[in-house]
Amino acid sequence: MEGEPNEKLLRRAVQDENNGSKEEDLKRKIWMENKKMWVVAGPAIFTRFSAFGINVISQAFIGHIGSTELAAYALVLTLLTRFANGLLLGAASGLETLCGQAYGAKQYHMLGIYLQRSWIVLIVITTTVLVPIYIFAAPVLKAIGQDEVIAKVAGNIALWFIPVVYSYIVSFSCQIFLQAQSKNMIIAYLAAFSLSFHIFLSWLLTVKYKFGLKGALISTILAYWLPNVGQFLFVVSGGCRETWKGFTTLAFKDLWPVVKLSLSSGAMLCLELWYNAILILLTGNLKNAEVELDALSICLSINGWEMMISLGFMGAASVRVANELGKGDSKAAKFSIVNIVLTSFSIGFLLFVFFMFFRERLAYIFTKDHNVAAAVAHLSPLLAFSILLNSVQPVLSGVAIGAGWQSVVVYVNLGSYYLIGIPTGVLLGYVIKLQVEVSVARTRVNKRFVETEPTHNSAAASSTNP
Repeated sequence: MEGEPNEKLLRRAVQDENNGSKEEDLKRKIWMENKKMWVVAGPAIFTRFSAFGINVISQAFIGHIGSTELAAYALVLTLLTRFANGLLLGAASGLETLCGQAYGAKQYHMLGIYLQRSWIVLIVITTTVLVPIYIFAAPVLKAIGQDEVIAKVAGNIALWFIPVVYSYIVSFSCQIFLQAQSKNMIIAYLAAFSLSFHIFLSWLLTVKYKFGLKGALISTILAYWLPNVGQFLFVVSGGCRETWKGFTTLAFKDLWPVVKLSLSSGAMLCLELWYNAILILLTGNLKNAEVELDALSICLSINGWEMMISLGFMGAASVRVANELGKGDSKAAKFSIVNIVLTSFSIGFLLFVFFMFFRERLAYIFTKDHNVAAAVAHLSPLLAFSILLNSVQPVLSGVAIGAGWQSVVVYVNLGSYYLIGIPTGVLLGYVIKLQVEVSVARTRVNKRFVETEPTHNSAAASSTNP
């Protein structure tokens, strides 16, 4: 009898010790997972932030040249370049699944072969599909109802953007290749240099030497190509000895699996990224189109800044999930998903509060037109909610990419954006006359649809993949 209290005390002590040990293990697990996440997400966020900053800086300088030039640049950037960006980034995203899982399975030699196969696919897409669209941009924009003066200026800007489109081939593929190996710090260094160079050169050519629109576009082209040359040299000159074994004819063999995965990845991201292009297209046909177009393009630019953070976490999610599934550890993949989603949402909430507080002053970074600034301030509450929802949805897309479930998200995006969002926007914007507010509200609502579905799909992918 006397031993029973002692036995209970010992059991309780053992239980407390086990609970304490489990708590310490959980803290250590969270710490280690966050280290792995930020090794990928930190440089990825900074790199995407800098790359997007090139366009926003160009937009800021062009906005002070004239409102017509700003509207034309917005058309090219948000319609044509978003089309190209969506197609090429989507096609390159298939490389995330292949490289991430190959690296997790320690099949290092395959990463270089996958990279070269991706180059072949992207070069063919760019030359056969995208370049003709940029060459004939002016008549295409006029044919779909855009203002004739704006379309003419946009056609001229589009020709300058052809070198930028080719730069995406090296940029997207090399970033994914390096990111799969957690070697993307070099990309961040190059991006920082490129952004600083672009700010200085844009000021030099547009403000000091008065080259105007041409000066801003020359600076944009150079800012895109400088980091790409650096990335390419790093890959082929010994920076990735385990994964780059030189150019090989094996890149031309077994192309179909790469093409197939690129098509499903491309469809997934294109349906999402092209959606904003359709917003611009619809806005260009509203009354007072120039002010409405400028206001929406500024809102989308601000939204795009925040989106770069989410896309950085998307890259981290795809790498972590692909690496863990490549090792055959689905539980670790699920833990990574929860950790990354919570981190991204926390940052999104802070930005939501920030943009709500400073909504009256944001537009003057991009324009000196008071009417445009007032329109942006009016749209800012919708913009802030869109930013909050954007902090989650791209991360879930990254989970789908890492798990190889892109084809499922294609149907989710198709239904939420195009079967629900666009028809609703046309009804409210043109019939009920809510104008541009509908475009931003529609984006916000659809983010909620897309946010919920991939969670189930990506979790299923994590549990079913070996």
